[in-house]
Amino acid sequence: MNNAIFITGTDTEVGKTVITGLLARTLFENGVNVITQKWVQTGCSDLSGDIAEHMKFMGSGTESIEKYGQDMVPYTFEFPSSPHLAAFMEKKVIDPKKIEKAFMRLAKNFDFVVVEGTGGLMVPINDEVMIVDIVKELDLPVLIVAENRLGAINQTMLTVEALRERGLRITGIVFNRLTGDGDETVLKDNPRIIESLTGIEVLGELGYEKEKDAIIGNWRPIGEKLLKILGKT
Repeated sequence: MNNAIFITGTDTEVGKTVITGLLARTLFENGVNVITQKWVQTGCSDLSGDIAEHMKFMGSGTESIEKYGQDMVPYTFEFPSSPHLAAFMEKKVIDPKKIEKAFMRLAKNFDFVVVEGTGGLMVPINDEVMIVDIVKELDLPVLIVAENRLGAINQTMLTVEALRERGLRITGIVFNRLTGDGDETVLKDNPRIIESLTGIEVLGELGYEKEKDAIIGNWRPIGEKLLKILGKT
């Protein structure tokens, strides 16, 4: 799939939502007709969740894509948990074919689709299928988002291994600092050793910032690298 990318995290709450919105913003600013998608949103009953956050970072021009809401988020559940459990709590079963059809409709109507995962790669959507299985079915390239902290090496290496085992293309790794804490020796070494061990380019680190404008500024060099990788420059 040449006109889409899947953004996965090494864990839940590592910054996938912000980075999805930032990448969509970069594409939009470079003339790409882009839309974001979240296959399963839990802990929310409408588009006020992660999709709304994407739009906040995308900025102007998002009004025209809101009519695609049903395809942008095929499944929403109120219980904040793994998709399979959230669906079970509402006596529903998530059908991967519904997700795939929604994705294909967006891919047909837009130049590019940025898909944010739910949790990590190996999160189940029902008793038989995991998120990564849909990524494989759609043959999407994957951007890995890792929180830069103690423990990042193991989580990132396992994510890389899971993707390589399935023959999926990894476009790069982005590190994210969610706090201003941590040992600088550890945090500076994490990207270096992971790039050395995997041979996958670490595209940069999104530093810890509270203000939206500062986050966007820190993102720009990373976004420019991704544009070249995706062939959108």
